[in-house]
This record gives sequence, structure tokens and C-alpha cells, in this order.
Amino acid sequence: MFACATYMASAKGRTGYATTVVAETAGPVQSGSGIAIVADAGIQDDLGEVDTLVVVGGPGIVACATNSPSVRFVATLAARVRRVASVCTGAFLLGAAGLLDGRRAVTHWQYAEAFSNAFPSAILDRDAIYTKDGPVYTSAGVTAGMDLALALVESDLGRTTSMQVARYLVMFLHRSGRQSQLSVQLSGQSAKSEPLDATQAYVLEHLTADLSVEALAARVGMSPRNFARVFRQKLGMTPAVFVERARLDASRRLLEQTTLGIEEIARASGFALAETLRRVFARNLATSPTAYRRACALRGA
Repeated sequence: MFACATYMASAKGRTGYATTVVAETAGPVQSGSGIAIVADAGIQDDLGEVDTLVVVGGPGIVACATNSPSVRFVATLAARVRRVASVCTGAFLLGAAGLLDGRRAVTHWQYAEAFSNAFPSAILDRDAIYTKDGPVYTSAGVTAGMDLALALVESDLGRTTSMQVARYLVMFLHRSGRQSQLSVQLSGQSAKSEPLDATQAYVLEHLTADLSVEALAARVGMSPRNFARVFRQKLGMTPAVFVERARLDASRRLLEQTTLGIEEIARASGFALAETLRRVFARNLATSPTAYRRACALRGA
């Protein structure tokens, strides 16, 4: 991400990024995937001037977060850099260094409970893609680090450059931090049942149709009561909640990717009325559609 941004910036005569990989000691370090990464420097070395510290996660993060030299290194360096960021479970090391006390943070959804128990002073946002609280950024699992990096690039080099980077790296969408880690489409894919597969596909493709329990049950030849019971058992949510989340996801994408008005978005995503859309946003995201669009700063396709 940063290398691509540097390439884009240099083409305009601007300065980009210079990255340095740091580990406990300089030299090859075997990653959790088995591929060795070569560290340019160790934590005892003089790194010179540093602008941004990015702490990554992985299988060894728990041991790293209890390693006094590593924790001291992060705490000391964080005190003199402009900003600090973490990717995935890297938030555990930031937490161990005391950098997340009283700050909003996120980590991979699977480790949210462990993180919350280990760092009760942090304000865990279990669902966000990435967070920013003052000079401290955190991101969820793996690819969310790309979204965070893109946000940093936009902050440093502007939106035009960040979108050029996204296009160059064939990213489907520049996601905002408030996107959900587990979209309703992804959650639905875990339910392996042919009638439910067909129902989910129908919902996602016909958001403006009649998606009541009665209508959906009739499509698969089940009684409304039995359909609702099976649906909740397989997906962990009621049909009504699934439909609302699918429509909410669609409205969020329209807010981020288009300039459509709120009423148009409400109709296109199946809410029919703008007031209904506003109530759903308030209940699920504690914000309004207008404020969400403004925060995402994504006003074009």
C-alpha cells in the first residue's frame, strides 16, 4: 500500500514513504505462514526519525505482548512518533504498551473477547473495520489493514492519490472504518441449507420486494413459523433481522459510492421511506445517513 502510494506521489513530484521493518533482532524472521521476512533493524538499533509506527499481528503476538523489551520498545517509540497503528491482533501489543487505555480500538473479531479481558481500559469497538482515536489507529483482521493504510495515505497525500492506489491494487471498495467486520452476506454464506441459500440470494437480489416472513416462507414451501425457526437456528438471526441488515448494508454502500439523495437510497435499498432508513441507522449505527456519508467522505462512485 505504502510503496504504491509512494510511486503515485513521486509521479507528481511529491515525497512518499520509506518503510523499515523492525523485529526483536535484525535479519530473517519466520512469519506465521512460514515465509521469512527480513528485518532491517532490531529494537535496540537507532532508527533515526520515525513518523509512523505500525504494529502487525500474528500467532506470536501474545508472547510478544508479554515480552518486556518489545513492549518497552513500542511504548518508547510511540512517545516520539506522529502516529501509531496496529493491524489485526497487533492491538494486543499496543494494549500491553498502555497505548489504548481510554481509547477506542478494534482487533480481529475472533480475538475480541480475549482483548477485552486483557485490556479492560480500552474501549473495544467489536465491529469496526478500523478506528482512529487521536494519534492511535487500530484495524481488524488482515485485509482491514489495507483499508487502514488507505486511510493513512488519504490523510497524508489526499483522496485522489488514495483512490488511485485503490484502483491500481484492484481493491473492490475503499471501505470506511465504520463498515462491519462481518457483513450480512458473509454471515449468510455460513448457513448451508438449500432452501435458506435460495432465500438469502432472493433477499439480496430483491431488496425492494415483499420480504416478510410469510412471503419468504411461501417461496420455499414452509409454514411461516417453521421457516422462522429454521432460519434463526441456521443463521443465528431472525428473517426480519437478516432483511434489515441486508438493506442496511445496501444503503451504506449507496451512501459511500453514490451521490443519490437519502430518499432515493431509502427506496433503492428497500426501506421505502427516508424516515425508516434514519431509524434503522440510529438503532444500528448510532448515527444518521447524512452523518455517515460525511464521515466516510465518499461522495462519488
